[in-house]
Amino acid sequence: MLKKFNQYLSLIKFSHTIFAMPFALIGFLLAYKEGFVFDVKKMIYMLLCMVFARSAAMAFNRYIDRKFDALNPRTKNREVPAGVISPTAALLLTLVSSLAFVLTTYFINTICFYLSPVALAVVLGYSYTKRFTPLCHLILGVGLSLAPIGAYLSVTGYFSVLPILLSLVVFTWSGGFDIIYALPDADFDRAHQLNSIPAWLGTKAALTFSEITHAITAVLLVVVGMYGKFSLFYWLGTSCFIMLLIYQHRLVKPNDFSKVNIAFGTVNGVGSLVFSAFTTADIFLPLSL
Repeated sequence: MLKKFNQYLSLIKFSHTIFAMPFALIGFLLAYKEGFVFDVKKMIYMLLCMVFARSAAMAFNRYIDRKFDALNPRTKNREVPAGVISPTAALLLTLVSSLAFVLTTYFINTICFYLSPVALAVVLGYSYTKRFTPLCHLILGVGLSLAPIGAYLSVTGYFSVLPILLSLVVFTWSGGFDIIYALPDADFDRAHQLNSIPAWLGTKAALTFSEITHAITAVLLVVVGMYGKFSLFYWLGTSCFIMLLIYQHRLVKPNDFSKVNIAFGTVNGVGSLVFSAFTTADIFLPLSL
């Protein structure tokens, strides 16, 4: 039973929740910063929504891409093409997770419930995008960027500029690092008529594209800090995050993808956690510069 559970966790790449989850927590805490009462029950509902939405998205991606995954040497050992988890089971997990997501939003508030199908359409629809646009990485960014906005809505019930700016940070950041993740598959994508920025522009230009999106991320982080009137801890976290953005681009070269997983997974995961920790500290304990 434990082995099968771990296989399902591997299927949905549960460890990758480290990317968006910290930003969802920041979005949730921004409401506290604005004077709303901290609500533990709503925070639990929000976290459940994150888990359900991401589980649905990843399970659906593995179901939709199973034939391509079986042909790609890098992905042929994933659970579905390897026969560890059946396509039917992956699709069932998608359906159950999607229903659980919508049901959980019902217990949060009306606007989250009404917008839940839109959120699902984005995170599930991403899996089709490599079939028709090289900008699929940016669509993934849109899906992940919903986290801070959705978390903020779960408390307040309305939109606000600051969480939207934070979502733009997530959009450019995740779109940029997904381009890095796609670099080793450029030749495979071209051979199988799949779209990606590395397959479209070539690896050198794709890295430049990623660097530009991450430069925009850095600018947006500064805008968030100034607009939100954050103090010392936020700027320390932002400095660390930007340094890690620079570091990941030093790890990957157009002709050397040996450190792609470190750049994509480890560096971005650490960056997300560090930025979240410092920003949370700033919300609860603002210190003057």
